Amino acid sequence: MNGLFDFFARLVRGILKLALGVAALVFVLSLLLATLVVVLGMSLWALVTGRKPAPFVVFNRFRQTSQRYTQGVWPGRGPAQSMGDVVDVQAHEVPDAPTPREAAPRSGGDPMARVIR
Repeated sequence: MNGLFDFFARLVRGILKLALGVAALVFVLSLLLATLVVVLGMSLWALVTGRKPAPFVVFNRFRQTSQRYTQGVWPGRGPAQSMGDVVDVQAHEVPDAPTPREAAPRSGGDPMARVIR
């Protein structure tokens, strides 16, 4: 009896795997077909209206903008542009600015003392 149940279990498992494989294949093929229909529809619409499709225009603008900002940075695109001359300067220490308490006039007393009370 056990052998018979094992045989049917393997048979059902095999049929289930086959059915799921066929379902996955149908899903992938329908996705590819839908993509093809959309691409052909956009191409025909572009031909009828005389405009380029919106995704193509957006991608082109992105590519042009990135080329403008990365000109000469990537290998094989020529030398990098010069950013100007390098200037050496003599470093010196800048004194700290006086705190508001030190800059307050001393004749009228401490202005912060009235706020704290």
